[in-house]
Amino acid sequence: MRAYVVAIMSLLLLAACTPRVEVMVPDKPITVNLNVKVDHEIRVRVDRELEQLFEQEQELF
Repeated sequence: MRAYVVAIMSLLLLAACTPRVEVMVPDKPITVNLNVKVDHEIRVRVDRELEQLFEQEQELF
């Protein structure tokens, strides 16, 4: 009988220590920053301008 009580008590103690995971909906909407396209366009323009500059003045380097 004592073994049953010890087993039940140990199960209750172990059940109280189990982690709990909750999935909650955020209060604010999720925003995605899309500045990558703008940065890409700037790089392409600068690269083209540099290529034109190197073609015009080949004695730079």
